[in-house]
Amino acid sequence: MSTTPSKKKNTLKRRDFVKAAGLGAAGFFIVPRHVLGRGYRAPSDKLNIALIGAGGRAESHRDALKDTENLVAFCDVDDARAKNTYEMFPKVPRFKDYRKMLDAMSRGIDACVIATPDHTHAVAAMSSIVQGKHVYVEKPLVHSIWEGRELLKAAQEHKVVTQMGNQGASMDCNREIVEWIQSGTIGDVTKVHVWTNRPVWPQGIPTPKSGAKIPDTLDWDLWQGPARQRDYDPAYLPFAWRGWWDYGTGSFGDMGCHLVDPVYRALKLHLPTAVEASTSTVWANGIETNYSDSCPPSSLVKMDFAARGTMPACELWWYDGGLRPMRPAELLGSAEPFGSWDGGVLFEGTKGKIMCGIFGENPTLLPTSRMKDTPAPKAWLPRRKGSHQQIWADACKGNGEATSPFEYAVPLTETLLIGNLAVRCYDIKKLQKGKQADWWAPYDYPGRVRLDWDAAKGEVKNFDEANQFVKREYRNGWAW
Repeated sequence: MSTTPSKKKNTLKRRDFVKAAGLGAAGFFIVPRHVLGRGYRAPSDKLNIALIGAGGRAESHRDALKDTENLVAFCDVDDARAKNTYEMFPKVPRFKDYRKMLDAMSRGIDACVIATPDHTHAVAAMSSIVQGKHVYVEKPLVHSIWEGRELLKAAQEHKVVTQMGNQGASMDCNREIVEWIQSGTIGDVTKVHVWTNRPVWPQGIPTPKSGAKIPDTLDWDLWQGPARQRDYDPAYLPFAWRGWWDYGTGSFGDMGCHLVDPVYRALKLHLPTAVEASTSTVWANGIETNYSDSCPPSSLVKMDFAARGTMPACELWWYDGGLRPMRPAELLGSAEPFGSWDGGVLFEGTKGKIMCGIFGENPTLLPTSRMKDTPAPKAWLPRRKGSHQQIWADACKGNGEATSPFEYAVPLTETLLIGNLAVRCYDIKKLQKGKQADWWAPYDYPGRVRLDWDAAKGEVKNFDEANQFVKREYRNGWAW
């Protein structure tokens, strides 16, 4: 199948193939779906998909696509992690290095689904894109701001269909909250609170000092990919890597792609103009510590966005690690839930407030009694059928559009990573201040620094130390 989304181009290539093979009218040929009847899925209608990352989160992508598309190759650095997938599809070729997979099977692969840890998203996606493969990349799209901008340019140059794995982008509730906000029900929104129950993995912990035995099923060097070389330790795998800056992007990168998505759409946000953060202090043996390799246990981030058209400037407040906004006055004294178990969103407007869950689900006006007297806005945004993965796969074949393409996903992810700049710089400022002569001596947030973001240049204007995190150094052999 062609790696372009154009149906016309695909048809021409298949016709040329039949002629070149000398099959003629009497030989094998592909019958168009409309000839065979409604609902029939001809072999030519299926996308040939490779999974880069075959275990863990990738199993959801596998199950969403296995009955409608062809899964033609699997790649995973850990045979134990990928065991379920390998046993389900014993005849599908397996690889540990996606680069070798792409070299060996390039002609047989139309698209790649990338479900690896954050730090290898960009390198795997770029290798796929430059070969003309459509890509579905788990959230957060990239590990660094520079990577996102590079992927967007490459995807546009190679004209591939892209999708980030923030599945709420394909849900009806995502569109419902957009309609509530943009209908003006709560007036002009000037402040939004977003919170999560993450991390649900260790953070604010010391870096392991000595290596442990590497499991026989794991290729640790390939797992590290472009990250700096360090010894293996079970503190990093299989899920806890999210809390280490070398591999993950903390709670903001992990859940922000879900929770901030409906906010981003409803308020037509792009990139923040400024950001600042506070993080929790970690004490060990009576000493204030700074574990720079590990994300902090909790953080509070404030992001400023300029006015957009008729929408006024607004603030976005992010809370994680057990922090959350104060319960709204409209809910005091009631047993009504505030958000959902894993997080929520609260919009504050000039005419009221509205809250929703992680993907924008269950939009609820405050006080909740308003819901009885306020009709839901007219639905004007198109609803999409099928899974987030299938919507992307269909778009690859020229049927509809992706719901979180890189044109949208890159600035959304960049916004979260700008927030992480402030989180990381909070620790930098504390280090610069030096140790207190008396630990009880008062000081005014020594780590807080307001970062002014230059969107055009992709850098912080007023605190150059932050720019070391905009682009990271890759290990030899991994740069593109």
